[in-house]
Parts: sequence; structure tokens; C-alpha cells
Amino acid sequence: MQATKQPVNQGTLVQHPAPLKALSDLPAGTRGIVRQLRGGRGFSTRLAGLGVTPGVEVTVLQNFGRGPMIVTVRDSRIALGRGETFKVLVEAL
Repeated sequence: MQATKQPVNQGTLVQHPAPLKALSDLPAGTRGIVRQLRGGRGFSTRLAGLGVTPGVEVTVLQNFGRGPMIVTVRDSRIALGRGETFKVLVEAL
């Protein structure tokens, strides 16, 4: 008996997840999806109270590179301190 060759599946696209960025790295006018919160329970609870949870879309309204950032989350504008924005990881859209 002869061995048969299995067809090679060429052309299959492998999607790699987009790299995550800190929210503080996004310029004004940029949108992103929150993917991870890198803080303790108090931090996560505070942001959840503001509507910032994994999976939610945020739009950066103001980012001067220092001081607080202003973002839109669930049709609300909120200000986040610079230290907080370093702990919010987003996937830029």
C-alpha cells in the first residue's frame, strides 16, 4: 500500500490579538475597548462604579500627557487620574 499525503491547509489566517496599551497612551479622539484592569479590589470597584469594566468601549476626549484624562464611557464623561489610566489596559480601535 502506498501512503497518501494529507493536504496542507495553506491560506488559513491566524488572528493574533491586538497588543494592549495603557489608556494613558491613547491620544485624544481615539477609541478603545477595555480589556484588563491592573489594580486591586478597591481600584476595580471604583472604576466599576464609574462604568469602566472589561469589554466596555471608551473614547479619549482629553489627554495632554500629564494631569487627568477625560474619557467617555457608556454615554458619560469621566475624569481619571494619570495613575489610574496607567492601570487600564485597552485594545485600540
